[in-house]
Amino acid sequence: MKQTMERPSPSSPQTEQHSKVNSANRQAVNKRNWRSVHPQTPGVKGHSGGSNPGFRNPRKWALIWGSLGVIWIAIVWLTGRLLPAESTLTSLMDRNLAPTWEHPFGTDWLGRDMFMRTLKGLATSIQVGLLAACGGGFIALLMGLAAASGRMADRVISWIIDLFLSVPHLVSLVMLAFVFGGGLPGVALAIALTHWPNLARIVRAEMIQLRSAEYIHISRRLGHSRIRITVQHMLPHLIPQLFVGVLLIFPHAILHEAAITFLGLGLSPQQPAIGIILSESMRYLSAGMWWLAFFPGLALLLVVRAFDVLGGSLKTLTGTGNSREGV
Repeated sequence: MKQTMERPSPSSPQTEQHSKVNSANRQAVNKRNWRSVHPQTPGVKGHSGGSNPGFRNPRKWALIWGSLGVIWIAIVWLTGRLLPAESTLTSLMDRNLAPTWEHPFGTDWLGRDMFMRTLKGLATSIQVGLLAACGGGFIALLMGLAAASGRMADRVISWIIDLFLSVPHLVSLVMLAFVFGGGLPGVALAIALTHWPNLARIVRAEMIQLRSAEYIHISRRLGHSRIRITVQHMLPHLIPQLFVGVLLIFPHAILHEAAITFLGLGLSPQQPAIGIILSESMRYLSAGMWWLAFFPGLALLLVVRAFDVLGGSLKTLTGTGNSREGV
């Protein structure tokens, strides 16, 4: 008795194509379900790639670095302001000491602790930078608003900006500091009067762009005055640009204050300032007392870098464009 074995009937090409389509649909559904359970940021690798989306977020890094810059500046300024006056008194028994645990920055030719003098000098430089940056930002705001008021005013303000930009900063600073008699107010005023043109040019460009906006035209047709339009509609758009620009003036103001003080045309020798410390230390570098200039100069660069990082971080967080103040 013959036994017949059942053989599977050969599948047709239509059946194979139908099974492939069903398999592709199942894979798409499974992939969609996986993404709904495990959401991913577009353009970022998943769990197998080992890349964390948080580390590719520039705003997160800007917030971290900006916070560190604020903390560092606040520590330096508060420490320098809260130090007692006795911390920088002379002690002839401790003259010309190299850096030790008791005196981290060493002592000078009068036995004064260089660490304490550096902190007080940095606090003075930050105070000068604050006054100069705020003054320069205020002048830039007034010039930018005046330039946007009309064509003739725009031509005059543009000519004044080009005139100030054509003169080197140090030359203007020396002349203005000499005219104002030096000292902390004179140096701050001289720096403010020489560091506003670039920021004023940015404010002017923003005002011209806002002046052609549709809602500004609507506000004018409603009969609103120019002062009301400027205060209510234009000024809020200028605050991020102005704030970032003022912060970016800080490092240049501090460096230029140290430069003209180093030349003897800034603060008085009785005031603790980094420029005075560096100027006095030049006479003792040949004797091997390198710490008198190295540590104060390094501390000044760290503070300047902190302000620069803070300004760049705020520029990233606020989304402002070319707010960088030129040297």
